[in-house]
Amino acid sequence: METKFRESINKALHNPNLTGALGRFSEAYRISRQKAYEGYDFEALRTQIAERKSYAASHLDELADRFTKNAEARGTKVFRTKDPAKVREYILNLARENGVKSIVKSKSMASEEIHLNRHLETGGIGVSETDLGEWIVQLAGQTPSHMVMPAIHMTKEEVATVFNEQVEEGQKPDIPKLVKFARAKMRTKFLDAEMGITGANIAVAETGTLVIVTNEGNARLVTTLPKIHVAIVGLEKLMEKFEDVVPVLTALPKSATAQLLTSYVSMISGPVPNTDGTPKQLHIILMDNRRTEMSQDPKFKQAMQCIRCASCLNVCPVFRLVGGHVFGKVYTGGIGTILTAWFDALKASDDIQSLCIQCGNCTEVCPGKIDIPGLILELRRRLAVENGQPLAQKAIFSVVNNRRLFHSMLRAASVMQKPLQRDGFIRHLPFFLSEMTEFRSLPAIAEAPFRDTFKKIQQPAGDGKEKIAFYAGCLIDFAYPEMGESLVKILNKAGIEVVFPEGQTCCGAPARYSGAYEVAAQNANDNINALLADDVTYVVSACPTCTVALKHEFISTFESLGHTGSLPRARELADKVIDFSSLVKKLVDEGRLKFKEGQQLGKITYHDSCHLKRTLKVSQQPRELLTQAGYEVAEMYEADMCCGMGGSYSLKLPEISAPILERKLTNIKNSGALLAVMDCPGCVMQIRGGLDKQNSTIKVAHTVQRLADELE
Repeated sequence: METKFRESINKALHNPNLTGALGRFSEAYRISRQKAYEGYDFEALRTQIAERKSYAASHLDELADRFTKNAEARGTKVFRTKDPAKVREYILNLARENGVKSIVKSKSMASEEIHLNRHLETGGIGVSETDLGEWIVQLAGQTPSHMVMPAIHMTKEEVATVFNEQVEEGQKPDIPKLVKFARAKMRTKFLDAEMGITGANIAVAETGTLVIVTNEGNARLVTTLPKIHVAIVGLEKLMEKFEDVVPVLTALPKSATAQLLTSYVSMISGPVPNTDGTPKQLHIILMDNRRTEMSQDPKFKQAMQCIRCASCLNVCPVFRLVGGHVFGKVYTGGIGTILTAWFDALKASDDIQSLCIQCGNCTEVCPGKIDIPGLILELRRRLAVENGQPLAQKAIFSVVNNRRLFHSMLRAASVMQKPLQRDGFIRHLPFFLSEMTEFRSLPAIAEAPFRDTFKKIQQPAGDGKEKIAFYAGCLIDFAYPEMGESLVKILNKAGIEVVFPEGQTCCGAPARYSGAYEVAAQNANDNINALLADDVTYVVSACPTCTVALKHEFISTFESLGHTGSLPRARELADKVIDFSSLVKKLVDEGRLKFKEGQQLGKITYHDSCHLKRTLKVSQQPRELLTQAGYEVAEMYEADMCCGMGGSYSLKLPEISAPILERKLTNIKNSGALLAVMDCPGCVMQIRGGLDKQNSTIKVAHTVQRLADELE
């Protein structure tokens, strides 16, 4: 990561106006969006959008030709090009041919993408943005920080200063007055402009119609008052039929700004006369800029399903800390990272892709059903192939991939750590390692790993009918063996024999999340061989990250690398994999496990691990089990928001991990519970370490530990 980029992160994190504005909006958005979708089947709606946008992406040439034919039949001039430079050239030449001196624009991310304003201004033509947020950042000499709310990073005081310095002195930081002032200044610009430039939200091939959605009404003035209207439309905006407009218009306002409807929906099907009766010129530029290439990529084709609502930004725990000037280029946030890699260059996404913590919040709210975290992992893989792995990373993974060496080093570390550890924690590390314990304490490595402890566990003699393999993962094996012991105890009570395949090793998540897919594939093969060696009913894991790796990511890693020969056994393993809470809930429902009656164990709060809730779709099972055990579950605010662990993310970007953790700890404290429970050992490490650093009396436990002693 470049030093300059790291400095921009720290600058954003220490800007209270930025983090305050983004934080407040993010909190309000979650609630308002939920209300906006009341009465709607969001899954059905976004399935419609995804299917129709996917169809369009598979038929771009056909739809572009059809759109051109139908638009031109209505008197529109359509220009189609792959080259952004030719878009700029077309518009500048058109302006010069018609004596245009002044242009007004409504919001257009496509025009931002090709840096149109700078080109026109260099050519001697005045360009005024008319979306209020866009005008503010234009006057400030900045770029939009959000795809829907360009100036969300600025306070009213900053806006007033910009107006005073760039437009007219005497403006006070009063929002209604600032809006009134901007409206008055804009009127003359609309009336004087000879050309208006817009984007479009949808381009309907069936009718040659442009659909433009706004809240301020500026697009209507831009498209009607100037005698020339130019619309810059990315090919991803094409849709086949007019009826396809309905699901997009239903979802867009709810997902973008949590509104039921936008204020203005304009549909333009050909030019209409100007106000003086002269014929209007309507020019539509269908811009490719690698969109066709993206649509033909089997992995990234789904990115064409984006409707530019920016809901992924609004729920991202990282974006609300650093904003779009750090997390993005022209396009911001997670989806912006992907679009940057295609519309700019893969290398341009190198730093910004590292900001994604892989929490999956965005996948839950995306109306286009885009797997943004998955696509960012694919970017990392391609970057690793193109640039190679850093030497330090390569060295680490070479150790991790050598199971015996890796485990021997961890055993040695458990001895060497003794001068640094106390009460099960390492609270301070020396020299260049000190940053690792700055905002949280780290767990001490266990004196004996679970793989050693397991051999000493006396399991009751069963009928031999059912065996379940336990995949521990690195943290339970080497830091929290007591969690593994509790799991064995619970399954033994159900009459199940637990086996621990010795050949199991790291699940490969650290390598995969770093883009080192070849390393992850080796981890996958080692684990598949170990876990399928015994005839077992299930393979259970008490770590959601590991569970996701075993159940989903081994398969996707092999698919990405083209290792088709490994897929059958990966799928065989996936069919057997189950998370701890789902398995225990099943055993309780079947009557094979029973809780002690009449238990009143006090109030706890529960934290949802990202992988458990969003990938494995498990959230109620652990809550129900804890309630049945006798606990009162008090829901904390944002229970399903990331704790900031993100595996190695907290080591690579501790400056971002720390404030995410701080927010989680505050929410835990505000719940009033003295015990926080979760299903992920990584979250236990992060949250327990954070609370210890604060000298808090609140305890942290894995669900498996809370249930083990409450069963008959």
